[in-house]
Amino acid sequence: MVIKKRSEIRLSSVLIYSLLLNSGAALMWPLITVYMHNNLHESLTVAGIVMFIMSCFMVLGNYLGGIFFDRWSPYKSALISITIAMIPIFLLIFFNGWPSFAILLFVYGLGEGASLTILNAYAAKVQSKSTRYVFNSLYIGINVGVVVGTTAVGFLMKFGVPVVFSVATFFYIILLLMTVFEFNIDFSKAQPHLAHKHNHQVMEKRANPLTSKLIFSICMMVFCVYLSYTLWESVMPVHMESLNISFENYSYIWPINGLLIVFVQPIINRIGRHFKMVNQVTFGILVFALTFFMLTFAKQYVSFIIIMIILTFGEMNGIPSIPAWIDNLADEKQKGRYQGMFNIFMSFGRAVGPLFGGILVEWLNYGFLFGISGLLIITSLLYVLWENRKFEKYEQS
Repeated sequence: MVIKKRSEIRLSSVLIYSLLLNSGAALMWPLITVYMHNNLHESLTVAGIVMFIMSCFMVLGNYLGGIFFDRWSPYKSALISITIAMIPIFLLIFFNGWPSFAILLFVYGLGEGASLTILNAYAAKVQSKSTRYVFNSLYIGINVGVVVGTTAVGFLMKFGVPVVFSVATFFYIILLLMTVFEFNIDFSKAQPHLAHKHNHQVMEKRANPLTSKLIFSICMMVFCVYLSYTLWESVMPVHMESLNISFENYSYIWPINGLLIVFVQPIINRIGRHFKMVNQVTFGILVFALTFFMLTFAKQYVSFIIIMIILTFGEMNGIPSIPAWIDNLADEKQKGRYQGMFNIFMSFGRAVGPLFGGILVEWLNYGFLFGISGLLIITSLLYVLWENRKFEKYEQS
């Protein structure tokens, strides 16, 4: 069967794809540690190592996805990536013992990482809306997927792990079908946004040699942000239980985060259009960083709820605009590469975060951990602002 090529990718297709991809991933992540510890009787250390290796495979997938999108075929790359993610999920229905569970997770991480980067690269090609609008909308889709996945896994676990993997497989089958019918795009016919046309005219006159340095600094900031963010998933439950706050109460915090993003993010998107992207990112990341200093003083459950609300406000302003900012800076032929770099640093931050948190808590204490995390984010933000200042000076000279 010959699939007719489309002239452009539809925003609705990208958003549905993002929702399903992140729903499938959200079904997996909360399951891994619990299943390995309770069912496979492996230690939490072994579970942490498995998650770290899986994250490293995701980083490799991020890199390969960006390279293949730019240098080979976006469509074929998307098909192969989602297939690589789907096959191990299907096999886990039947082969979920040890060590097959871990090995199949590594393969899944490779496909998932590549799929995430390719999705971002496709999103950057949407013509109907501005890049900033697209990535802000994509961020809402991601969080809807996370809410759906994390809610579903708690319900599905009662019926057994094979049922969870069966539902996840169903999501990935839909993703594969969507890839076949929606992602066969002829990008040679696509017309860039007016803003992009202007950027290309400027770049034809004189390419800015500081672009790669600025993008690298942004990615370093992304690494620090996600390294710190994962502390909420890894050490925070233990910290809160040490303060006599139950795990059940901890779990109620995440729906607050997801629902705020789903309902408030569109409002912030509209307001954000009136500000420069760098200013909105700076404000959001600064608020995000300050919440980690607030955590050093938090002792009561209500304090953690308030901090999560403030953190989410900073997150909504700072994080969604970052891939759009990178896309605006990148040359047309390197968009996949730089979206891959963004996902690599994000995945690596998620991989290192739990190990970083565990080591600092063991050697020092929670207060030092949260304080150092906040300082890392602020330092990386200052590095970005320094590189952006040099970048803008060159543009104006």
